[in-house]
Amino acid sequence: MKSLLFLVSVAALAATPAAANDRYIERPPVVVSPDLSAPWVMQLGRKPGKVVRRQLRRQNSFGVEVQPAPRYREIGPDRIRTAAVRAPAKPKIQPSREMNPIYLPQTVAYDGPHAPGTIIIDTRENFLFLVLEGGEARRYGVGTGKPGFEWAGTHKITQKREWPDWRPPAEMIARERAKGRHLPVHMAGGPENPLGARALYLGSTLYRIHGTNQPWTIGGAVSSGCIRMRNEDVIELYERVDVGTKVVVM
Repeated sequence: MKSLLFLVSVAALAATPAAANDRYIERPPVVVSPDLSAPWVMQLGRKPGKVVRRQLRRQNSFGVEVQPAPRYREIGPDRIRTAAVRAPAKPKIQPSREMNPIYLPQTVAYDGPHAPGTIIIDTRENFLFLVLEGGEARRYGVGTGKPGFEWAGTHKITQKREWPDWRPPAEMIARERAKGRHLPVHMAGGPENPLGARALYLGSTLYRIHGTNQPWTIGGAVSSGCIRMRNEDVIELYERVDVGTKVVVM
């Protein structure tokens, strides 16, 4: 028995120097397999090619964990769909505020039966003619009565007014009230007055040749029977004619 123990001790002492020198032995280089499915890769416990990013947890001054803000703002599918469906609104087309140049004043030839100084109003073509000497006439564009308010006849100018006041007839007030529009009983003369800069009153009627603060309406059937002119034109006509001038409306 003692001999057996002795032999084992001797063997252990003989192997000790060799084991101590193993740490100085040059080891072979490590070769990494290009195959990502190799067993040593699979031992990592994750699928090959999957990258796991850890977000740092932040805490505020009270020790409460704060979620990090997303780097990009996400747009939900409903908002994307809504943006695609909505088309840009079309700009509203405003009515033209320019008068057709054909209705600007001009001197034209005249060979009719009326004497110089007579005013002739053509309600079909929306022109007013002031007959001149030498076979000519001064022509102006006018606005005339709307359908249902047309009229014709011969009268004389009985009054002339600069920047006239406006007193709508009772019939007009009632008619406009039925449409939801309330007219004043009286409006002092001025740039905002519908009668404009000048007015020529025709006989005992309620009709007048007058200016307008809406010059773009010249050339149309727009009034309740009165004859509208641009303020510049009615001022010119006002200076050319006198009370008693004959006016023919046709």
